[in-house]
This record gives sequence, C-alpha cells and structure tokens, in this order.
Amino acid sequence: MFKNLNKIFVALSLAVAFSIVAAPAHAIDMNGWKKAVIKKVAKKQKYPRSALAREIEGKARVRLTVAADGAITSHEILQETGQSVLDKEIPKLVKRLNPLPALPDGKTELSFVLPLNWSLN
Repeated sequence: MFKNLNKIFVALSLAVAFSIVAAPAHAIDMNGWKKAVIKKVAKKQKYPRSALAREIEGKARVRLTVAADGAITSHEILQETGQSVLDKEIPKLVKRLNPLPALPDGKTELSFVLPLNWSLN
C-alpha cells in the first residue's frame, strides 16, 4: 500500500517539475518523453526496507543530464533527504534508471531536476 502511494506522489512531483522546464517548440514530443520518464521512475524507485521498518521519510532533488540516446551522463544531488538510508538509495536509483528513453528529435542533451519523495502517507 505504501509503495503505491509513494509512486503516485512521485508521478505528481515529476509532472510539476517537468512542466517548469518544458520547451514549447517540442511540447508534444516532450510531453510523451516526460510521461515515459515518470513511468520509469515510478517503476524503479524503491523504498528501502529498513526505512519502511523505521518509518523514515524524506525528500531529495537530483539534477540529471541526459544524452540524446537517453543515457544519463551525469547526476548531482542538489538536496539530500538527511536520512542516510534514503540518501544511499539515490545513486542506486539513478543507476536503475539508466538509460532513460531517448530524447525527442532535435534534442542533443537535456538537464532537469528530478524530485524524489519517500513518503508513508
């Protein structure tokens, strides 16, 4: 149950974050790409068992840079959760996400902030 609630919140958070960086010229292509990324993050983000057992929650922000083929070329943690068990999960998640879907035609590289949330409610 908690896993599904977390995925819903992640999807909503991503939708908000992506709406800020959307490029109008490629709105249709970018919207499809954003949805595919949201779906992949929701599928790949895990709630560490030890965090669940101890009811630890947290929010983080990660800047991802993506090449045209979808490969994540770099990531930078902009905001940690402050909870070591969750902060250790961030690089693991980035590794599971790589590669993301290929970027829409005309895009050679894209950098965006990925909001992450581990929430029990």
